Amino acid sequence: MIFNTGAALLDAIVLAVVSKDSEGTYGYKITQDVREAIDVSESTLYPVLRRLQKDNCLEVYDMEYGGRNRRYYKVTAKGMVQLKLYYEEWKSYSKKINKMFEGVE
Repeated sequence: MIFNTGAALLDAIVLAVVSKDSEGTYGYKITQDVREAIDVSESTLYPVLRRLQKDNCLEVYDMEYGGRNRRYYKVTAKGMVQLKLYYEEWKSYSKKINKMFEGVE
């Protein structure tokens, strides 16, 4: 993608991805799912996960998988409120941007 991805958009995408699984999902899967929308490295993504955890938008727990601990992330109630705010902002923003591109082919 040639457009820069700001922190708020990255937070919104991560919250949207994690919210898809009510039981939570693990870091590598989050990275793979986010990469379906934008090109992001794990070194970029993990600080986002930590920030969202610090802001109480994500809760974290460890679970054994294949003899090793795997860290899982789950959206909190506060995270869902934030995600809905991001979604409403995104709808408004994307509508304005799409209008600018009308007629361009």
